[in-house]
Amino acid sequence: MKHGVPTADSVSYARCASMSIATLTPAVAIMFAVALAAALLGAWLIVQLGAPIGEARTYAYRMVAVMALALAAVLTMSAAAMWSWNGEIAGSSP
Repeated sequence: MKHGVPTADSVSYARCASMSIATLTPAVAIMFAVALAAALLGAWLIVQLGAPIGEARTYAYRMVAVMALALAAVLTMSAAAMWSWNGEIAGSSP
């Protein structure tokens, strides 16, 4: 903080400090778990593309893998944002 105005460093440190296990709600933990499951599914499907499979299965594996990895990315970002907001709310209460 410089002259009473928060700097980018102090804001990012405050946000990281508010993201502790104490502020991790069960809903956010479930979101992270589902994101991990989707990422593992997407990665597994991409690995399976290395084996010789039919044209239809290749298309389906690619489509599902991309959608699963996109789900994992978006869900991880949403869970992290919710976790950060939970910490900010917990830190602002008297």
